[in-house]
Amino acid sequence: MNKKRFSGLGIRKLTLVSLTLALLIGLLAACSSGSEDSTEKRVLRIGVLYGGSDNEPYFRQQYTDMYEMSHPNIEFQIVGAINYDDQRFEQSEPAKPVTQADPYEKMKEMLNGSNPVDVVVLDYNMLRRMTQDNLLQPLDPLVSQDKFDLSDYVPTVIEGIKSAGDGNLYALTPTFSSSALYYNKKLFSDAGVTPPTDKMQWADVLNLARQVTKGENEDRTFGFSFNRWPSDGFNDTQIYSQALQLKMWDDKGEKMLVNSEQWENVWNTVSSLYQEEIIPTQEYVNSINEKLIADGGNGNDPFYGDLFIKGKVAMTIGDYGYINELKKASDNASKIKDFEPVDWDVVTVPVHPNDPEVGGSIALSQLMGINNKAQNDKDAWEFIKYSNSKEWAKLKSRSTYEMVARKEYLTPIGGLQYNMNAFTTLKPLPPTSTDAEKIFRDKPGIWEAQSPGYELFQEVIKKTKTAKEALAEWETRGNAVLERLKTNPNGEVDGGGGPIDIMPVPR
Repeated sequence: MNKKRFSGLGIRKLTLVSLTLALLIGLLAACSSGSEDSTEKRVLRIGVLYGGSDNEPYFRQQYTDMYEMSHPNIEFQIVGAINYDDQRFEQSEPAKPVTQADPYEKMKEMLNGSNPVDVVVLDYNMLRRMTQDNLLQPLDPLVSQDKFDLSDYVPTVIEGIKSAGDGNLYALTPTFSSSALYYNKKLFSDAGVTPPTDKMQWADVLNLARQVTKGENEDRTFGFSFNRWPSDGFNDTQIYSQALQLKMWDDKGEKMLVNSEQWENVWNTVSSLYQEEIIPTQEYVNSINEKLIADGGNGNDPFYGDLFIKGKVAMTIGDYGYINELKKASDNASKIKDFEPVDWDVVTVPVHPNDPEVGGSIALSQLMGINNKAQNDKDAWEFIKYSNSKEWAKLKSRSTYEMVARKEYLTPIGGLQYNMNAFTTLKPLPPTSTDAEKIFRDKPGIWEAQSPGYELFQEVIKKTKTAKEALAEWETRGNAVLERLKTNPNGEVDGGGGPIDIMPVPR
């Protein structure tokens, strides 16, 4: 093997890397002052929902690798309640499908077994059930004892966690995800309409959408879109009703619940937006692409049909990562023919009057709690403190897709100026004390009961049926499916060709 000599540039790079590592180690040491000085090796077991060859390295990279640099006496063991590799590669027979594990029960086994985990990482939907089952230690006494400062925690995060524990703190999360209502400032200014504001109710936002909609055919500017991509409308009803927590069927999957006044109001509200052409359709996007080709273009769309970026939609709901897409579009505007970057800002997602403090697009997915049966609860608390410290938040604050829970380090991406409070003000939907996903494991074919909704909503848009008539028919057809599922929970086959393929949407 030939020996290569480092160039002067290589030496300088190596020196810079070494200095960076030294600084990082110093920073980690500074935020680990509460750890013991003992050099005795101690094991800290961390339980996650999904383990496997991909998930464990990712978790270590995100959370434990840096901690180990300043805590060489701590050995981490990452334990998965469910092995994702098993689920991925296990083959099932049509007549004998693989039984899906109950995630919550698998997590309980991990917490209560002969060698229980110390720290458990869970999502928000499990938090209330775990506190009610007395599986987690309360963190409030530890926070007070160590004077662990939570004063700058994002309200969305801290209030959401406390609401799941009846006002008490049973977990902390270093990051969260959130969405906001993006709006085009120029379109509002040109129309002489006041832009939306934080905590604006749905009815008021949709009224603004009607005021800024104008133009015909390919020159039309739409007032609103439920997300960045054109929809069939049915999925929009799911987004609109999310904060209302309406259900399509009961918890046992035996009775449809769609034939109600609340569902009728949802369908009337969303269908009217399509009837008035306030919302763009897939047909509109197709017509735009066809016109580009007719005008000599190749049909290549760098924005994949995203009409807000193109300045054709006045308001849309998008997640925090969408900011990065808007910035990239603006940075590369000179390369795109006839493209003008959007002058935008954000406010909170619209709210319903029944609970104006709650938003439907907030996720707390990396909650960390201490097992009540932890064998090493002291190191567990030190690790949770570190993962939720200001120092950790500062290191992670440059992410363009997830948000840190410390408000001090939530700064606009790339030097942009926008309303950061839009992502941090509303509380997440309250978690339930039941397993909402159980019905899908017990009755995989239950999505067939949803299928008529797609078809019937199109009839409402076309005015061939009223919302009340369509929902009544959906109830009848859905109940017929639910009755069949009592004897065949995997569902019917469609024309003998296999199970009906329906993509699940949020309930």
